[in-house]
Amino acid sequence: MKLGLQLGYWGARPPEGVAALLTAAEECGFDSAFTAESWGSDALTPLAWWGSDTSRLRLGTSVAQLSARTPTAAAMAALTMDHLTGGRFILGLGVSGPQVVEGWYGQPFAKPLARTREYVQVIRDVLAREAPVAQDGPHYTLPFAGEGATGLGKPLKPITHPLRADVPIWLGAEGPKNVAQTAEIADGWLAIYYSPRLAPMYDEWLDEGFARPGARRSREDFEIAATCQITVTDDPGAVRDGVRPTVALYVGGMGAPELNFHAQVYRRMGYGEAVDEVTDLFRAGRKDEAAAAVPDEMIDETMIIGDAQHVRREVARWEAAGVTTMLVTCRDAAQVRSIAEVVL
Repeated sequence: MKLGLQLGYWGARPPEGVAALLTAAEECGFDSAFTAESWGSDALTPLAWWGSDTSRLRLGTSVAQLSARTPTAAAMAALTMDHLTGGRFILGLGVSGPQVVEGWYGQPFAKPLARTREYVQVIRDVLAREAPVAQDGPHYTLPFAGEGATGLGKPLKPITHPLRADVPIWLGAEGPKNVAQTAEIADGWLAIYYSPRLAPMYDEWLDEGFARPGARRSREDFEIAATCQITVTDDPGAVRDGVRPTVALYVGGMGAPELNFHAQVYRRMGYGEAVDEVTDLFRAGRKDEAAAAVPDEMIDETMIIGDAQHVRREVARWEAAGVTTMLVTCRDAAQVRSIAEVVL
């Protein structure tokens, strides 16, 4: 089992102590570190800034949002980061949700699977640098030929030669069709709210993708990186209480009531009634009550909280379910060391 440090996205202000976290992660044998974006800080700038002090960690985005930049801009960022890191970059991508895509980026959310497929193909074409890049898809057209086009655009190849033509592309995916496509076209799956109990269901989705003609990977060389809060503690109840507000936010407040991908994940786990209650309370502005309504079982389904023996046992269960990397959030260097000591 590999460990990845999930640095996430910023809140109201940039976090403090990140350099110490990364130093501890490298010293303790972590494999990777990731940054994210929502609608505040971006994923790439902090990764480049903080990553400049690392020498061994793989550095990735978990996730960079498709609508935040064109596919060629994402390819340029991947090309640049891969050179700057000496071949340690992982491009993690995700579609986000309609509230962000349409509300923040002002772009249509429709047909996210088709958009993802085209987006990834353009990036692969840029990094391959075998020919000028052209794309005649319904979502991305290169050269641009729509209303207002001058007709002067032409296909181009990147000026800078990529360090690697096969920079790993991992996709954030939650639903069955998205996970299957991820297994088909990507190098890894960034799984949020993963439950090892549902591994047989995930395996069906993944196997469908691996079996498609032209699939890029097989199960043997495909990576599954699952976000999982790991806390080594003798007081699991207090830790659960600390994470309830975050679970309530994602289940009850992230996305529209009609379309919340995180809520759908927990519904598949069998927590439909709890999801409904949390959502109703959160949407009514009763956020403390929404957090209190998150049952312990929902937390334990997707997080590992307990003493060292419990953590080792659960990590082994996640590994047996197919997870290759646990992406963990740590508040300080001491927590990095405690997790590494138990897991690694």
